[in-house]
Amino acid sequence: MMKVLFAAGEDRWPLWEAPLTKALAEAGVKAEILRKADPTEIEAMIYAPGGETPDDFTPFVNCRAVLSLWAGVEKIVTNRTLTQPLCRMVDPGLTQGMVEYVVGHTMRAHIGIDRVLATQDRWEVVLPPLASERPVAMLGLGALGAACAQALAGLGFPVLGWSRNPKEVAGIACHHGPEGLRTVLEQAQIVVLLLPLTAETRDTLIAERLSWLPDGAVIINPGRGPLIDDEALIEALDAGRVAQATLDVFRTEPLPSDHPFWAHPKVTVTPHIAAETRPATAARVIAENLRRLRDGEPLLHRVDREAGY
Repeated sequence: MMKVLFAAGEDRWPLWEAPLTKALAEAGVKAEILRKADPTEIEAMIYAPGGETPDDFTPFVNCRAVLSLWAGVEKIVTNRTLTQPLCRMVDPGLTQGMVEYVVGHTMRAHIGIDRVLATQDRWEVVLPPLASERPVAMLGLGALGAACAQALAGLGFPVLGWSRNPKEVAGIACHHGPEGLRTVLEQAQIVVLLLPLTAETRDTLIAERLSWLPDGAVIINPGRGPLIDDEALIEALDAGRVAQATLDVFRTEPLPSDHPFWAHPKVTVTPHIAAETRPATAARVIAENLRRLRDGEPLLHRVDREAGY
C-alpha cells in the first residue's frame, strides 16, 4: 500500500478526506493517506504551501512525486530542496470556475452593466457594440487561458491570444514574444491576464505597455497580482486611458485595508475567488497521478522547472 502524505494543512483535510477516499477507490489505488509520518516512509505528497506544511523536502528521500493542489506553483517551484517531480493542479472544476469568472466579467464590461447600474434614476440609451466588434486579449494560453479564450470566441468575441512562446489554440489568433504582445495590446478593448507568475512575466503590464491599449480599455486580472504594476495601473485609470479594472489577485493577500484599490471608483476587488481547487473533481486528478506513479507511467501536468510552470 502506497503511503501518501497530505501536506496541505489540517484545515483542508475535512474537505478532502471523503473525495480522496472515493477517487482512490474508483481509480483502484490502494493508498494510506497520512497527515503525519516518518518522512522516509512517504512515497508521494499531496501539497499546498503555507501553515504547518513542510518547506524542506530533503528528509523525504523516498518521495517520488509532489502533487500540488494549486494551479500556480510559483511558491513551490523555486524551493531548492524540492528535487522530486512536481505536478501542478489542472482540475476540471477549477477550469470551469475560471471560465465562468472570465466570461462573466467580460460580459459585464462589454454590455456596460456598471454604467446601467449607475444610471438607474434616468432613461439613458447607450447601445453596446456586438461581441464581434469588441477584441479581447488573452494574455496566457495555458490550460486556463486557452479554455477562457475559446469560451469567449464561442460568444463571438475576436480573441487575440498571447504567450511568451509560440502556441496554437483552435479558433484563436495566437501571438507571442515582445512584438506579439504589442500587436495584441494595441487592438484589445478588454485584456484578461492568465499568465503564470515567473521572473519573465512579473510586471507584464507596466506603464509603457498600458499606454499601448486603446483609450477606454478594460483589464481583468484573475491570474497573479504581480503581473501588473499597481502604481502604473492606478495612473492609467486616473488618466482615463483604462476605463475599469477587475482584480481578483494581488501582490499581498488579503489586500491591505489601506491599499488604494479598495477606494478607487474604477476598480472592482474580488477576494481571490475566480478559480478555487474543488476537492470533488480535483481528487480524481490526484488519484490518477498516484495510479500513474504506481504503474510507472508519465505523470500528468508535470512542472517544467526551468520555465517555472
